[in-house]
Amino acid sequence: MNFKSQFQISGREVGHDSPCYVIAEMSANHGQSLSKAKELVHAAKEAGADAIKLQTYTADTLTMDCKLPHFEATGPWKGQYLHDLYKGAYMPWDFHAELFELSAKLGLTCFSSPFDKTAVDLLEQFDAPAYKIASPELIDHQLIKDVAATKKPMIMSTGGATLNEIAQAVKVAEDAGVQALALMKCTSTYPAPAESINLRTIPHMRDAFGCPVGLSDHTLGNDVPLASVAVGACMIEKHFVLDKTDNTADSFFSMTPDELKALVHGVRQIEKAMGTVHYPSEASKARRCVYIIKDIKANEVLTAAHLRQMRPGGGEIMPQELPRLIGRRVNKALVCGTQLSWEDLQ
Repeated sequence: MNFKSQFQISGREVGHDSPCYVIAEMSANHGQSLSKAKELVHAAKEAGADAIKLQTYTADTLTMDCKLPHFEATGPWKGQYLHDLYKGAYMPWDFHAELFELSAKLGLTCFSSPFDKTAVDLLEQFDAPAYKIASPELIDHQLIKDVAATKKPMIMSTGGATLNEIAQAVKVAEDAGVQALALMKCTSTYPAPAESINLRTIPHMRDAFGCPVGLSDHTLGNDVPLASVAVGACMIEKHFVLDKTDNTADSFFSMTPDELKALVHGVRQIEKAMGTVHYPSEASKARRCVYIIKDIKANEVLTAAHLRQMRPGGGEIMPQELPRLIGRRVNKALVCGTQLSWEDLQ
């Protein structure tokens, strides 16, 4: 694979040698209200996210208005037909211009997941700085080619795709000339239980496909995305809502502004804590060393009664040397409480 290990989205470095890139996914949480969508942009910026992500589709670009049983939604949305679900969840396309403009004004990156070529064409009007292929669309190789043609960085979410399907999608992107590619480990369950996440897949995907890998997370809370940073995730995406009581298609598993702020803070703390491979160059003084615990005269022989390893440290003779000291003669008088040194011995 010939993908870049580091690339930029709106001037921000993305990759495993850069700070984790945090994406607030607006999804359906705008509730088809432009004012609420703008509030989400402001809240994402205030919480410290690097980007706000939209979804660009209509009910008709995803499915058809048909009431046959296989057009019924499943999971948390059971009881609705897909066309009705998407019709109530999609973001009106005339919102895009103002949201891109507002994000730019605030210094927050805005990009989207297109679901067909018409969505790509719309987003190109706003010079979208990157594109995300949503996990259900990973098998849409034509969409990958359409996005690749923009020459923008591409993020692909893996969701329920098999390893072979991921490999095929990555090959399509590579053959189409994509060099700035990131994959997102994803579990397409809403909400997703922690035991379904399998974070160890993140370094495996990085090794297998030679590109940056992050986590698109649908668990509740911050435990899993924070842990992902420790195993190497260079991106985190979480669904984002103003209030969990908002009646939108995705609000029940989305994070609030306070949770997003806590996530960003936690990510930055973990990055500091990860640091580099490091071992102390000098021994710590907050340990034990060998002391004289009974006055001894010059030329006398050390016995167990004269010696003890204890705190504070700072002396040059460590506890593991204690057996070697028994029977040695001292070359000068030493008082109780002296830190023994090798120079004190004959």
